[in-house]
Amino acid sequence: MSKLGDLGAKLYRGEVGYDFVGKRKIWYGISILITITAIVGLAVRGLNMGIEFEGGAVFNTPKTSVSVAKAEEVAEEASGHDALVQKLGNDTLRIQIAGVDTGKSDQIKVELAKELDMKADDINADLVGPSWGEQIANKAWQGLAIFMILVVVYLAIAFEWRMAVAALIALIHDITITVGVYALVGFEVTPGTVIGLLTILGYSLYDTVVVFDSLKEQSKDLAKQTRFTYSEVANRSINSTLVRSINTTVVALLPVAGLLFIGGGFLGAGMLNDISLSLFVGLAAGAYSSIFIATPLVADLKETEPAMKALKKRVLAKRRAAAAKGESAEAPVSADESPQDAEPDEDSAPAVVGPRSGPRAQPTRNRGRGRPSGKRR
Repeated sequence: MSKLGDLGAKLYRGEVGYDFVGKRKIWYGISILITITAIVGLAVRGLNMGIEFEGGAVFNTPKTSVSVAKAEEVAEEASGHDALVQKLGNDTLRIQIAGVDTGKSDQIKVELAKELDMKADDINADLVGPSWGEQIANKAWQGLAIFMILVVVYLAIAFEWRMAVAALIALIHDITITVGVYALVGFEVTPGTVIGLLTILGYSLYDTVVVFDSLKEQSKDLAKQTRFTYSEVANRSINSTLVRSINTTVVALLPVAGLLFIGGGFLGAGMLNDISLSLFVGLAAGAYSSIFIATPLVADLKETEPAMKALKKRVLAKRRAAAAKGESAEAPVSADESPQDAEPDEDSAPAVVGPRSGPRAQPTRNRGRGRPSGKRR
């Protein structure tokens, strides 16, 4: 067995582990700091909305040796507006200019052909109306709202409402960070970005549900024992699924990283940048939130219940008593023992009050084999 596989087996059996839930205040602080940075970046820099949302003209030139800086300068002089120029993998240029109508588009096309030393007929011009981009944005918001509602309803039915609330907070956390990174980096927001944002919601929820399912299984009949608190069981659930979460996240990030750094960086494919950045940041944030945010939040919400508060008091009292006697304050979970298999709470066992009623049980005697019955001679 490989070292990673051996570590995963030990994490699953509870032989080793890291106290994720116990250090949740640290993770909350880190997440709050990252979220605030994302919100500030969004407020200060704003989103670089693509031509599909603002409306304007898109010019695609044939293969050329003209630099991006030169083409941007020519486009801005010809239009009087800011221009966004991208060099694609086949050495063609994609020039976007917002706020341009049909008449202005034809004039800019002629100026571009003249300054870039190419034929006007070889430049492909497309006009995009702002109403189309507004429709895309509205549909995206509607899809996001419907998705959030369905997620909360499903998790509340399949698990419980506390897990649904924690998962919703984790999803909002992931979306906020992803959008904030877009604002800070300055990447253009296109329909591909919207697709990427909606896609990461499913990936983020996947890791969270895996941990929740393990937590639900391990917390059955938890109040009937006095060895583990709910937070400790939640921490065990994170550790038992940790290697699985890491493996699935790395496998998902590798092809996305290829799109972002190779496809977008070296080949200059603009649309790949739009969708791959949202996927890359969202996948990483989703893996982080499922481990450090969602499950600790469930533990915090769950331990506000009177039953879990009472359980925690009993567990701590038992450990203090064991420590006073010089015994181990906390027995480790064995390889084949889960919290629901731990010893039952003495308070939950039925107590016998008063004398026992009914016929008294008589001790049985074992007669010697072969001895005849009746009177002895």
